[in-house]
Amino acid sequence: MKKRSAKLTADGKPKYFDDQFDDEEVLYVFRKHPIVMRKGLIWGSIGLLVGPVYTLVMTFMHPDSPPSLTFFYLSFLASLVVSGILFFPAWMSWFFSVFILTDQRFIQITQKGFFHRSVSDIPLNLIQSINYQISGVEQTLLGFGTIVMQTFLGNTDLHYIHHPAKVQRRLVEHMREAGVTPANIPVNHEGILHE
Repeated sequence: MKKRSAKLTADGKPKYFDDQFDDEEVLYVFRKHPIVMRKGLIWGSIGLLVGPVYTLVMTFMHPDSPPSLTFFYLSFLASLVVSGILFFPAWMSWFFSVFILTDQRFIQITQKGFFHRSVSDIPLNLIQSINYQISGVEQTLLGFGTIVMQTFLGNTDLHYIHHPAKVQRRLVEHMREAGVTPANIPVNHEGILHE
């Protein structure tokens, strides 16, 4: 992962996200499949039509003096701006929604629009297993699916994950390298964590 900011831990190592502990190392970062931006892409595509459609309407309304070529280019430029404005929230939600695996925990950051962000983290020693599923033709052809993390607190489903088999394998490999296995977790005979 590339260095994203000039923030440093107490050891002088780079901090990759704001809530990173000083003794925490980032192992793996991934995002959802770009398919989650499809609504923004549709609205952005409609925004691209605003200028050309307006020019076309003006041409039919005033056939004696149709809009000039300069008018068309300026209206198309305005369409690009409108398209960007309509697409930007979807892109921002995709880009700033990330999953981070560190040597201590798994963090899910979800951004929805400009003003809603939720963060949840699961200590690695509470994760029992990591599985994935790919359902249907769309997910198979476009290469996305769901990762299911089974924990002692319940299941966590990560939807629209790009190449879920590769991501699942990387997560499991990093957890094994960190020495985290379900056998290390103290539980009683009913499967409840000891304090």
